[in-house]
Amino acid sequence: LQVQQAFTLDRTLINLNNGGVSPSPRVVQEAMRRYLDYSNTAPAYTMWQILEPEIEAVRRRLAASFGCDPEEMAITRNASEALETVQLGIPLERGDEVLTTTQDYPRMLTTWHQRERREGIVVREITFPVPPPSQDDLAERIERAITPKTKVIHVCHITNLTGQIFPIKRIVQRARARGIEVIVDGAHAYAHFPFTRDDLDCDYYGTSLHKWLLAPHGTGFLYVRKAKIASVWPLMAAPPEMNGNIRKFEEIGTHPAANHNAIAEALTFHEGIGAERKAARLRYLFQRWAKRLEHLPRVRILTPYDPAQSCGLASIAIDGMDPNKLVAYLWDTHRIIVTPIVHKEFSCVRVTPNVYTTVAEIDRFGDVMEEVLRKGLPT
Repeated sequence: LQVQQAFTLDRTLINLNNGGVSPSPRVVQEAMRRYLDYSNTAPAYTMWQILEPEIEAVRRRLAASFGCDPEEMAITRNASEALETVQLGIPLERGDEVLTTTQDYPRMLTTWHQRERREGIVVREITFPVPPPSQDDLAERIERAITPKTKVIHVCHITNLTGQIFPIKRIVQRARARGIEVIVDGAHAYAHFPFTRDDLDCDYYGTSLHKWLLAPHGTGFLYVRKAKIASVWPLMAAPPEMNGNIRKFEEIGTHPAANHNAIAEALTFHEGIGAERKAARLRYLFQRWAKRLEHLPRVRILTPYDPAQSCGLASIAIDGMDPNKLVAYLWDTHRIIVTPIVHKEFSCVRVTPNVYTTVAEIDRFGDVMEEVLRKGLPT
């Protein structure tokens, strides 16, 4: 109850699209306002001289949470900025291959395809079923697709479409043995379910903090293993003396200190709940609605129940029903927010509760979905 009341929410609606962006708890909003108000008293001094250096404390806390050296942690504005820094900064030559999947995030695929058009690299996208038979199947599909020209593998830690968790450590270690770089898209993973860098053994990891950490909107981080920093060009120019410094990836010009300093309050809130407890709650909410609906006609749950393969983000497909029309009906008639997924390989509705979501709200979603499945959408 204390967690549910820690947010400034509109409870006349049911927000089950926390995968896009989540609300921050009141304490995070208050911290951000406090920093912003202080910045505006004399920004050339208060923001640049006082608040900006405090990013180092945030860096240390994020690094401790992720399990890396603070000198490997860059604070960014979102996962896209973090990942594109590496995608566009890793040296590649014409003909080099990048291996990814058709279910990776569209913006990241667009980044690779732009580089393909501009520099002549080759982007190869593999498919996999939803849900897959196992994590081993996912790893084997990637391993079978590797060629002598493969230089980079780009893979989601957890997909944004169905919430499928990938076996990152196996993929990374098999690729490293063949001299292949692996970039991990962790936009939906960090603070969603517990793990550390050592559980992944990755060299590059980008995430957003305004999803599952509940940090201010427009915050993220980029992890780069220390030995790799010097070989990656920053997205925006940095002086040569910063070549081996993780802060070169933060050289973006003037930006508010309030956003990144308030990350510290979000970390405190997250740690107060506890990562294991939070993940257990999110899995419970997912399975509460999914197991209620899975046996109904035409329903397919596209997300595995295995806790090694999923957490709170999940998707439901209803054969013969347009997800866009279903999503519009849920909002227009019942003020329930979910996400339509229309992919070239499948269509579904994505459901993403968060820690503030009540059991009553999940059950209301289940009630409405049962009614839709029984009566159909109104014409």
